[in-house]
Amino acid sequence: MSKAHPWLEQEPWPTAAMPREDLEKRIERVLTMTNIGYFGTVKKDGSPIVSPLEFYIDGLQIYIFPQPNSPKVWAMRRDPRISLAVANPMAGWACVMGCQIFGTATLLDVGTPEWEHGMKIFKWQASSSELGRSLDEPPQGQICRIDPERIVYTEHLMRKYGYAPRQIWRADAEETQVVPGGNV
Repeated sequence: MSKAHPWLEQEPWPTAAMPREDLEKRIERVLTMTNIGYFGTVKKDGSPIVSPLEFYIDGLQIYIFPQPNSPKVWAMRRDPRISLAVANPMAGWACVMGCQIFGTATLLDVGTPEWEHGMKIFKWQASSSELGRSLDEPPQGQICRIDPERIVYTEHLMRKYGYAPRQIWRADAEETQVVPGGNV
């Protein structure tokens, strides 16, 4: 028996859905704990491309600044369906926390109002400084906005409070769904 975390041993796992507003707050929290995620797109042959990248959020919308003409840009142009995995870099079941985001990528052209907004969200100054580029104006490449359609959020600490450790947020649903869990 775990003396520190006896709630981890509870079986079956709790199955209660978290209220949508509370889940959205937890998703935003994990998306601000780190700004590196693993971004997945689909190649022409149907195989995945996954690469680490920097991201910043505005609510549940996510902004990335992809390298121009990279395989991921070509993949997004061909098929805008994406996934992004983000995890709190801790170890152990008691602190497992992260989310998988599934949605649509939109490449925003330089100078458009959407691009201007995205560049206010994306912290381009840090990258520009690191690369020795000018801080007078943002880089003039496309920025990408990710609009989530489904987010699978995992946090085992929620078990302690009676909630299922895996909750599903959907853009087109008012209620949170849960993923049943149990013995691993």
